[in-house]
Amino acid sequence: MTAFLDQLRQIVGAAHVLTDGDLAAWEQDWRKRVQGKALAVVRPADTAQVAAVVKACAEARVALVPQGGNTGLSVGSTPDASGTQIVLSLTRLNRVRHIDRDNLSFTVEAGCILQSLQETAEKHGLLFPLSLAAEGSCTIGGNLGTNAGGTQVVRYGNTRELCLGLEVVTPQGEVWDGLKGLRKDNTGYDLRDLFIGSEGTLGIITAATMKLFPQPAAQLTAWAAVPSMEAAVRLLGMAHQHLGAGLTGFEVMGQFALSLVAKHMPQLRVPFAGQEDAPYCVLLENSDSESEAHARERFEHLLELAFEDGCVLDAVVAESLAQAHELWHIRESIPLAQAEEGLNIKHDISIAASRIPAFVAHTDALLQREIAGVRLVNFGHLGDGNLHYNVQAPADGDPKAFLREQEERVNHLVYEAVAAFGGSFSAEHGVGALKVDKLETYQSPVALSMMRAIKNALDPLGIMNPGVVLARG
Repeated sequence: MTAFLDQLRQIVGAAHVLTDGDLAAWEQDWRKRVQGKALAVVRPADTAQVAAVVKACAEARVALVPQGGNTGLSVGSTPDASGTQIVLSLTRLNRVRHIDRDNLSFTVEAGCILQSLQETAEKHGLLFPLSLAAEGSCTIGGNLGTNAGGTQVVRYGNTRELCLGLEVVTPQGEVWDGLKGLRKDNTGYDLRDLFIGSEGTLGIITAATMKLFPQPAAQLTAWAAVPSMEAAVRLLGMAHQHLGAGLTGFEVMGQFALSLVAKHMPQLRVPFAGQEDAPYCVLLENSDSESEAHARERFEHLLELAFEDGCVLDAVVAESLAQAHELWHIRESIPLAQAEEGLNIKHDISIAASRIPAFVAHTDALLQREIAGVRLVNFGHLGDGNLHYNVQAPADGDPKAFLREQEERVNHLVYEAVAAFGGSFSAEHGVGALKVDKLETYQSPVALSMMRAIKNALDPLGIMNPGVVLARG
């Protein structure tokens, strides 16, 4: 492999082929569940270098693991333990190539940090609405590779819906330039959508043209206590009816999830914490293109109707941007508070919003019956039907032992329930290597057959992120 590594050094520069020292930042997944071993970490500077590296790997039959910010939650960008795979880090591809205000789009490279793209758009008086907890370190290439969701999907859609075109390096080291930025282009198969969500198994996304939007004139945030999950879904329907496209966020949080925030982050003031008649709270966001007064009038009218209906018991509307940020910070602190409580079993599931109350009632009862004392940390993006339905060890139990002894059983119970309610076991985190067996179990044989046909056609050597999404075969 010495000659091969020397070839890579000639392509990207010796300083950007890392083989020695501590490579844990690239070899370990975000949740520290898996520690791999790479032959080398290669850091190309542009698309031409990516193509040259891929071509060299194809000739040498060396597998590649594309990696952005390494913030994924399904072990989709971590090398295996063989020491034979190249980690292709795309973080040096971090330029904004072009901003087209009239087309409401910009063309950006895969290594751009999501938060930096939000800030770039804002400097130009525009909005790039993709927003998620890891936005300070995740990259747009990874967002596209996993079709990331986040907190504004209810209005703007997943990353897929925000993308107008891609630039991709194929497994043969060729470059497909699909960066036209067109909103209408019916010229054959939609290759863009093929690569989005493929988690680096079909090619390497090096750049993308993404949609931009006008900045809203006003944005208001409210926190509401609701008497049941059914009431939360009813409130969602009312919000759609009375806010229309102004509804940009709709999050649900169980009281136990919020109690963990109050316990481990006492500096945060959680509204309606522990209110016994309100097992859930909802966080709503309303954006308005007219004015703050108009936005507040519509928001308050919605809440008045919700109080009359009985689907809201109490509510607060943020009086300033700082208060709105505080409310969102509470919601975004749930995963951190849960980690402070101890190791837990995470689920990223989606179900039609109309069926979520029945799913939660059924699965809560099932888990509590099967595993005495189990605690359920239920929160997520109710507006688009995505729950982070997590399971915590009993209060007096050993979290590590609980994870070791119960994870497979809990996953089976939850995923069987998800399937029974017509849902998906992976809403926004992807399949990665962590859930390959679940895809084999819950995806239809016809769908799996088509997926394998696509994989074999585009990557016949099987060098692109092997063992991710599809089982090795």
